[in-house]
Amino acid sequence: MSAATPRWRRWLPWLVSGLALFYVFGATDWSALVAATRDANLPLFAFLVAVDVMIFFVWWGMLVAAAVRRFVTHVSTRSVVSIRGGAELLRTVNNPLADAAFLYGIARLTGGRIAAVVAAAGVPLACHFVVLVLQASLALLFIEGGAGGNRDIATAAFVGWCIVLASVLSVRTGWWRRIVESERGTWLRNVRLQTLAPLFGWFVLLAGFDVFIQGLASRAFGVPLPWWELAGSIPILYLVLSLPSFGNFGTREITWAALFAEHAPHDTLVAYALATNTMFLMLHVVIGAFFLPRAISLLGELRRARKAGEPIPRPLLHDASDP
Repeated sequence: MSAATPRWRRWLPWLVSGLALFYVFGATDWSALVAATRDANLPLFAFLVAVDVMIFFVWWGMLVAAAVRRFVTHVSTRSVVSIRGGAELLRTVNNPLADAAFLYGIARLTGGRIAAVVAAAGVPLACHFVVLVLQASLALLFIEGGAGGNRDIATAAFVGWCIVLASVLSVRTGWWRRIVESERGTWLRNVRLQTLAPLFGWFVLLAGFDVFIQGLASRAFGVPLPWWELAGSIPILYLVLSLPSFGNFGTREITWAALFAEHAPHDTLVAYALATNTMFLMLHVVIGAFFLPRAISLLGELRRARKAGEPIPRPLLHDASDP
């Protein structure tokens, strides 16, 4: 954050996490929490969480690179993944700060093109959002009690579809026309359902993997959650995790304990969520420390080349992993 950022915005993530953790641990039996952790298969749990973080990190980085390359300009998948990796170090503080650093890196990588930043942030987010809404809606068909017995998931799906419908109508009615016709928005003309289809397909696979790996991790911790209920609840979890917080501590524990209260004791659910957050924190540090030198070197090379008026070196624009 810049020096001009209001002080309350700087402290808000810490305040949210502090209040959430105070509430969580005030209602938690610490001895039961420790016992739940002791009874879990921690080596298997740690392995599954590590796989989850690594696959999600690489997958998302590749999809962001694909979105920018498809709609704005050519970028190297390896470079995008490196910049995202360097930004992961900030994810130990909070997600918005890490995302801001990543988008800043995308801007530097593409010569300050705002369209590339918008595409990197908007296209994957929109695709993932629609997939999560579909996921919650599909889950309601298989969860015991249906929409009537799962009001939280049904409400999330309904609100999600309202947002999707409003977005479609804004495009159909020409509300976006003045943006599309502007110089920065010309790339939006290429955004069609058929051009988005491959990205949607990859996000569907990512969503399926997400449910599968989280289901396995919860079982390794001794919390065998029903698969369809897990699928329907994950979109709600992501919505809550978008709130400003320190490393999602507090918010994840409250949400996880509330969503699955019928399937495990409160203390066990809190222990699982706390262990997950702790693992995520450590893995973000490892990923960030590994990629940060490469990201800094990459951006430094770009800056030197542009300052000297030289063409950008070919390896920075293309690599063998690109299609």
